[in-house]
Amino acid sequence: MFGSLGMPEVLVIIAIAVGVVWPVSRICAKAGYSPWLGLAVFIPGANILLLWFLALAEWPRKNQTAA
Repeated sequence: MFGSLGMPEVLVIIAIAVGVVWPVSRICAKAGYSPWLGLAVFIPGANILLLWFLALAEWPRKNQTAA
């Protein structure tokens, strides 16, 4: 199955992975959570839970006062 993947296919897979993980990591960081949570998008089921968590949780950064 993976023996037929060439360099162009691997580059496309990497580009898609970066194109998905990077924005989710930025959202998590801006919300005040670890950017490593962005890797949850690769785990089936965890990606949906992450979206619900971000949608419903109180964001720690939201409660910080500006100095």
